[in-house]
Amino acid sequence: MIKYFEFENDIEQIETKISQLNNNKELNFDKIKKLNQEKEEIYKKIYTNLNAWQKVQVSRHGDRPHTLDYINNIFNDIVLLHGDKKYADDNAIVGGLAKIDGNSVFFLGTEKGNTMETRIKHNFGMAKPEGYRKVQRLVKLAEKFKLPLISFVDTAGAFPGKDAEERGQSESIASSILYFLKAKIPTISIIIGEGGSGGAIGIATSDRVLMLEHSIYSVISPEGCASILWRNTEFSQEAAKTLKLTSTDCKNFKIIDSIIPEPYGGAHRHPIKQANILKEKIINIIKELKKISIEDLVQIRKDKYLNITSDI
Repeated sequence: MIKYFEFENDIEQIETKISQLNNNKELNFDKIKKLNQEKEEIYKKIYTNLNAWQKVQVSRHGDRPHTLDYINNIFNDIVLLHGDKKYADDNAIVGGLAKIDGNSVFFLGTEKGNTMETRIKHNFGMAKPEGYRKVQRLVKLAEKFKLPLISFVDTAGAFPGKDAEERGQSESIASSILYFLKAKIPTISIIIGEGGSGGAIGIATSDRVLMLEHSIYSVISPEGCASILWRNTEFSQEAAKTLKLTSTDCKNFKIIDSIIPEPYGGAHRHPIKQANILKEKIINIIKELKKISIEDLVQIRKDKYLNITSDI
């Protein structure tokens, strides 16, 4: 059952009425049709006017499609690869080889999990150093076979635990960024939910960075920002507004290249439709990037990220 947000009270009431009418022996088709039309109008009104905090909530919805959901709905002939060949396999990062539109590609991404069991297995999408070394391994493999690489970003940030720091968390993230910057292949990154801090940038330093309409991308979570600036997480809504973390904000600041629209009601209500929209976008961008020579692609990519830092 879909969880409703506070700002969706009107939608919940209408869907409850529709459900009651559907369960009635004497169906009133005209009334149901009218209610569905009214519901669509409310969806449109709400989801075209979401504020920053509401977008944070939507990006974290428990039913929002995660990396594996998109991988299974976008690609075929999927082969998952495991391990960093040095320490362990980090389940927070998934990756491998697949086909899209008849073409072979490599993919990787942070996976949060959909149930309590899988969330614990994937460490809630918070990768450790071995996860970022797995990323580096996949980038090298993609280079070896001269195949495009697509990464999916959905993480609150890299794992902040003591064991991760002892094994070189910051170095592993920095190395992943460097691998992406120097990669002699077309690269695409998509923020599909949360894009948090260096944990996200470690797999998102690509030729094209896309963002789902109701995703967020920020140096810190609103709660973390509020606890530092106001010393009180009750200011999280104010922090979300101040951080400029929405897809529109990131596009205006040239942090991302384009925004992928979501159906009214969010990706969590239309996972297959959202996957199809994303698939078409990925196919078109791969075709676009393949027209650029590898030497030019790498130089354009380096200039792009140097310009971001100089502008800031």
